[in-house]
Amino acid sequence: MNAKEDKEIIMSQHSKAQWHRRGEELLLWAARDKERKQVKLTTLFGSILVDLQLFPALTSLQQKGIVTEFSCAGVSPLDEPEDHSLYAYLTLIASEQAEQFVHLTMKRMKHRVLVSFEPGRNRYDLSSFYIGHNRSFCRLLQECAETFEFIDLAGSIQTTK
Repeated sequence: MNAKEDKEIIMSQHSKAQWHRRGEELLLWAARDKERKQVKLTTLFGSILVDLQLFPALTSLQQKGIVTEFSCAGVSPLDEPEDHSLYAYLTLIASEQAEQFVHLTMKRMKHRVLVSFEPGRNRYDLSSFYIGHNRSFCRLLQECAETFEFIDLAGSIQTTK
């Protein structure tokens, strides 16, 4: 893989103020005492343990032919702080369906989602833009997954169950 293929492309739009707020939030999180309040809740998705909050979205995406690779529901004051990513995220293997889903998600979630594309790995990464929005990110992602309908190149809607 060459340097150009390894480059991550940010697809979502965020203002300087939003990036600044994200940075401030990260500094506050790093300085705060992290106390375990609840163990991470997981369930099986096929043969893989996934965060319970993302399970409904993963199931809907699978039913609609979108392949996921990695996911995490992110941290919350109610979670195990050491056993989570700071941001909720979902990785999709690139496909025509995944691309349409990414665009729907960016349109509906706006500044709440950070979307990048990795050409060398042929995948999209969708993550919550703010640490404090991880639970709502999971719910909004679920809503996007449940309402998504793939439109093929001929313009017909493809529904799968």
